[in-house]
Amino acid sequence: MRFSANFVQESEKGEIMKRLTESYDIVVVGAGHAGCEAALAGARLGFSTVMFTVSVDSIAMMPCNPNIGGSSKGHLVREVDALGGEMGKNIDKTFLQSKMLNRSKGPAVHSLRAQADKQRYSNEMRKTLENTPNLTIKQGEVTKLLVKDGKITGVETYSGAVYDCKAVILCTGTYLKARCIYGNVSSDTGPNGLQAANHLTDSLRELGIRMYRFKTGTPARIAGNSIDYSKMEEQFGDEKIVPFSFSTDPESVQIPQISCWLTYTNERTHEIIRENLDRSPLFSGMIEGTGPRYCPSIEDKVVRFADKNRHQVFIEPEGLYTNEMYIGGMSSSLPEDVQYQMYRSVAGLENARIVKSAYAIEYDCIDARQLNATLEFKNIKGLFSAGQFNGSSGYEEAAAQGLVAGINAALKIQGRDFMVLDRSEAYIGVLIDDLVTKENHEPYRMMTSRAEYRLLLRQDNADLRLRKKGYEVGLIDEEVYQRTLEKERLIEREIKRIEHVTLGASEAVQNVLERYQSTALKSGTTLAELIRRPELNYEILAEIDPERPQLPWDVKEQVNINIKYDGYIRRQKKQVEQFKKLEEKKIPENIDYDEISGLRIEAKQKLKLYRPMSIGQASRIAGVSPADVSVLLVYMPRFYKKREGE
Repeated sequence: MRFSANFVQESEKGEIMKRLTESYDIVVVGAGHAGCEAALAGARLGFSTVMFTVSVDSIAMMPCNPNIGGSSKGHLVREVDALGGEMGKNIDKTFLQSKMLNRSKGPAVHSLRAQADKQRYSNEMRKTLENTPNLTIKQGEVTKLLVKDGKITGVETYSGAVYDCKAVILCTGTYLKARCIYGNVSSDTGPNGLQAANHLTDSLRELGIRMYRFKTGTPARIAGNSIDYSKMEEQFGDEKIVPFSFSTDPESVQIPQISCWLTYTNERTHEIIRENLDRSPLFSGMIEGTGPRYCPSIEDKVVRFADKNRHQVFIEPEGLYTNEMYIGGMSSSLPEDVQYQMYRSVAGLENARIVKSAYAIEYDCIDARQLNATLEFKNIKGLFSAGQFNGSSGYEEAAAQGLVAGINAALKIQGRDFMVLDRSEAYIGVLIDDLVTKENHEPYRMMTSRAEYRLLLRQDNADLRLRKKGYEVGLIDEEVYQRTLEKERLIEREIKRIEHVTLGASEAVQNVLERYQSTALKSGTTLAELIRRPELNYEILAEIDPERPQLPWDVKEQVNINIKYDGYIRRQKKQVEQFKKLEEKKIPENIDYDEISGLRIEAKQKLKLYRPMSIGQASRIAGVSPADVSVLLVYMPRFYKKREGE
């Protein structure tokens, strides 16, 4: 660890001037969800870390939706927690309502989602950051990256101060040359009216970094006491709350919850929008950036889904500290007067008072294909990148990337092997692999359908999958790791016991089966075979299993899932074995694709652009065919043989 500060005199145009210089191990640019996880990881691994933000009041800010988790995103939060990140712990401290989504479906798509108290979430994360050893927070705008011989050496701020370092992590979110727009109003500000970062883009372009211009948006915030909730459907949280963090005591989160509300747009709403499309910057050409397909504005919905006569609108509290309500499902960039007409046409919002108008926001981000799977730039050593700056969307995707970038920056300084999660190990692996190997022309959003091995990558087993990696990196302590190992032992022992428990067609057994409308037994069977029946589970059969040991609820959950889906799980594990064979075939950094005869021209171009780390990664690049992969597989042994002979 190192930190030092002094003043340097230098001559510039014949003048003597002084400026501050400081030295840290790691510089993190940005204090959103990516920046927070990156800074905490670096500092917790023992490196002096400084985190820059345009405003300390924006730390861990939620500029859009007031929730954490959701379909597939809940998986990311639990994986971040399993590796030693903070997001799960923080939302467990500050949630207003919690719900497990998709309970009617299989466990592969169960996803936890929690409404957040926005201000408390930000405050608690800031408190954690400020009380973490080795971590310094600075309010200031980083305007320039300092690079020498293809290696990062530091950053310079708007004030002219220089911060020397060994690694930089860019987590600029939606602040780079940000522009907020609604109607014909355009202001060069970041989210929530905060200062934009207007200078760093030029430095990035000078370094040859390819940039995109993306867009996202947010709905209006409406005064809660102007809403008629009697015209809406009340949405409750789960009776039994499941925490996000595996370290949180489940009993500590069984608290009173705040309701959300559901209403709908209608034909009048859509008519108002259609009549004013010519005033929408989305359709007038005023907005240049590309927006997210999977989170469209209400204007987009009305145009793209013209056959639908209504869309869901979720009314969600922003926090206990405020009367503001978030109008989920109605993000917009229409003019203020149209917004009033539009929102007031919705049942329950007839007298709505807008506290904050909806707006679209444009910002600069990078083409993430310039990154390795470690999230380090291929052409600038020591420069890492994470979050919406990488062309993704969402708090959870940002946090996951920030954690990985922070870990790998620290591992690089230590001279250790990087941590790279592949697609069979984690949703985080899918997220990063998609970003660095696929051409994304819109903000990337994580979805369960993107994960080929989702039955293995469930949100409920993230600790069993990833705690060991967090422990090896150094973010999970011995006590936590030993608890995870004990959990594994309990699960394995109970599954083995249940596979050998034989039940006869006794009256007690038949009574339970009849109660749950399950076919009666004609002969003996194992308890495991009964659990595999769709209408039965581990808990239901407790009364006919007198030898059952007392086990924690999370152990019982794993036992039930592993027994019930045993056949599917074994099949997917075989698929992973085939996948791993290609992932383990590494491609050297110095390989010359032009020398490989048999590769198509397009394949050579794409392989030179992406520089994949493995044959598996190469196979997922658009433009690289199965035939090209076969050529690579044949060439690789020749390459290594040739290198050995040199």
